[in-house]
Formats: sequence, structure tokens, C-alpha cells
Amino acid sequence: MDSFEINKIIAAILMVALLVIGIGKLSEIVFHVEKPKKPGYVIEVDQVTTASLPKETETENKVDIVALMALGDVTAGEKIFKKCAACHSINKGGKNNIGPALYNVVGRKIGGIADYKYSKALIEYNKEWSFEELNGFLIKPAKWIKGTKMAYAGLRKESDRASVIKYLNQNSDNPLPLP
Repeated sequence: MDSFEINKIIAAILMVALLVIGIGKLSEIVFHVEKPKKPGYVIEVDQVTTASLPKETETENKVDIVALMALGDVTAGEKIFKKCAACHSINKGGKNNIGPALYNVVGRKIGGIADYKYSKALIEYNKEWSFEELNGFLIKPAKWIKGTKMAYAGLRKESDRASVIKYLNQNSDNPLPLP
């Protein structure tokens, strides 16, 4: 390929670029729309101060756990748990992996396995893994317990969370009665 052919290729690319820019400018001229100086209608909004907003309480964050757990299915929970199995074991006597072993997790103290190094946030949380706590944690772990090492994005679907919680509850020496 000689320099004349290279020049033709470069000229063709430049002409296409100029054509695209030119068509864009021409369409702005043809279809130009001016913004009105005065809006067609005004939406009046009352000013709300943050002091007048109700503070979040634990009762506002409560979920109807009975209805939620009714959505779950242990078989589906087993399938969904495969995502968790990359970091957690669920077998009786299973060892800790990247995350702690989850056998007997429902009803256990949060941060309660002695031979696993939990984040400071989990150790200080001082609650038990109830159905409600597991549900909140599985929505988005980092938001539920700020400072946790668990970098999982969470489960958005309620039925998925309920299924995993039922599966975790089933994998226990003494499964808790469902709410």
C-alpha cells in the first residue's frame, strides 16, 4: 500500500467525522427549541425541615416476618445458598472458610464462633441471629451492620431471603420453630 492510498483512507475518515458533526449542527438549527422564559405551571412545595421528619425507630424497620417466611422454600434456599457456599460451609462440623461456618447459625450469638476472626462491628453488635436479623443482614450486609467485613451485595428478593433463612434454620441440631 503506497502513501496515496493511506492518504485516501485518512481523508475518508476525516470526511465522515465532518459529515457527522455537520449533520448534528444542522439538526440543531432545524429542530431548535427555545426554553420558555416562564414555566407553564408552577408546582408549589411546602418546605420540610429535617427536624420535623420522624426519626427512624426499630418499629418502622420491622418486617412482617411471618408473611416473609411464608414466601420461603427450603429447596430453593439450598439452590440460592450455592452463592454463599463459596465463602461459608453449612455442614455439621464444617470448618470456617473465608466466612464463618453457618451450621447452627439461627439462634446463635452474632460473632459467636470462637475460632473465627470476626470484624469489630460484628463482635460489638451483641445480638443473636434471629429470623429478623438474618433477613435484614441478607438484604445488604454492609448497611445492616456497618463495618462488617462481608462484602456481599445482598439478596433483593424477599422470597430468596426467606428461602435461605429456612435452609439455614433447617441445617441445625435444633431448628427453631418458624414464626
